[in-house]
Amino acid sequence: MRIRRGDFERIRSVLEKADADQPMTAREILELLDEHGEEFDSAHRVATVLGRQAQTGAVEVIRDQPYRYRFLDGHN
Repeated sequence: MRIRRGDFERIRSVLEKADADQPMTAREILELLDEHGEEFDSAHRVATVLGRQAQTGAVEVIRDQPYRYRFLDGHN
């Protein structure tokens, strides 16, 4: 699965607009994206984008059941 440029920014922008400050699951994020008119293929795609950003330190992956994602460094 190829990550399109800007996917992370689109996710971050919607979460900032929604003032989502609590960790969220990929499915919850996908639902929020949909409510704001941003199309993503699946919760798996959201998780993939955020998982890759976790490697840079922009996102924390909370390895619970289900995984939850939290933006770091003032990203939300």
